[in-house]
Amino acid sequence: MVGGGPAGLIAAQHLAQAGRCVVVFEKMPTFGRKFLMAGRGGLNLTHSEDFERFGPRYGDRETTLRPMLEAFTPADLVAWAKALGQETFVGASGRVFPKAMKASPLLRAWLTRLESVGVTLRTRSAWAGWSEDGALLVDGPDGRETWRPRATILALGGASWPKLGSDAAWTGLLEGQGADVAPFAPANCGFEVPWSQIFRDRFAGEPLKNVRLTCDGRQARGDAMVAGYGIEGGAVYALGPAPREAIARDGAAVLTIDLRPDLPAETLERRLSGARGGQSLANHLRKALKLSPVEVNLLREAHGLDLPSEPSRLAAAIKAAPIRLTAARPLERAISAAGGVTFDSLDGLSLRARPDVFLAGEMLDWEAPTGGYLLQACFATGVSAAKAADERLAR
Repeated sequence: MVGGGPAGLIAAQHLAQAGRCVVVFEKMPTFGRKFLMAGRGGLNLTHSEDFERFGPRYGDRETTLRPMLEAFTPADLVAWAKALGQETFVGASGRVFPKAMKASPLLRAWLTRLESVGVTLRTRSAWAGWSEDGALLVDGPDGRETWRPRATILALGGASWPKLGSDAAWTGLLEGQGADVAPFAPANCGFEVPWSQIFRDRFAGEPLKNVRLTCDGRQARGDAMVAGYGIEGGAVYALGPAPREAIARDGAAVLTIDLRPDLPAETLERRLSGARGGQSLANHLRKALKLSPVEVNLLREAHGLDLPSEPSRLAAAIKAAPIRLTAARPLERAISAAGGVTFDSLDGLSLRARPDVFLAGEMLDWEAPTGGYLLQACFATGVSAAKAADERLAR
């Protein structure tokens, strides 16, 4: 096993429990560094929503990933955590978290379990490709080692947060073996917006609560955050590749924000038609619709400093505030990455040139929003790779 993140470790556990002799190589000094980073704000393991809604979260990779997700479901992931002594709970949003709200207790229990079933864990051991006669090369603490495993699973991660180990340095090694690697791009990331200096200085870090976002035909509902560079947050990430692809195609993307998605325009217009008296427009919006200062000023950023005072036009402005996205944040700041080894260049999860080599996790070409979908697919592809390797060894 090469790679000590969730995909590699779950594959190691599955194979060891099937009676195989397993060694895991991890180039970093410790295991699961990105897993621990994901748990800093409360580890979101998976999501409890109905599976018919769960599958489409993977976009055009749903058909490919669905058999793997069905073979290792969110319920299976919850049961796995419980077997490690880590109870879970379902949050108000439907997301599933360990009760400890941390990744570290789960990771410690997991590594202990792996050692108990005979898995050898090796850190500071980087994969260096294959020798001319097909041996696996590993650069360990004492120099280069040569290994001849009967099967190899690569779970090397994508290209986001490279300082945690996912630096995509493996790309050239696999392209030399006939694998097609789609270029990496930031996913689950913020986008740059040319805010005015006044808005940026005053409102960076302010939340936009319960908004509806629309971009290039894709909609998402939830919370977002104004950042000094632009906009970020769960609702932005849930738009998937739409903003990124629109920017690549057109040079910029228009993100339309509905600040009151639960209220139709007619209701807004009726509330805004009340007597305004001598109060400012900002106070009128605050009292009539409970718009916060960041929301009022966002309207000015989107529609110009002079907002319409006529109720119907003002209601329409609140329902559709357009802002311009000029660029995605860089890969090193993205939560995850799109791109990777394409499924079309593989036989199932194995390399065509090396059928004893299987791939799993974020190094494969798929993406998903935050909310538990990322980790679920990492675990599911790891289990599927392990099953495929086990079946090959049995043959």
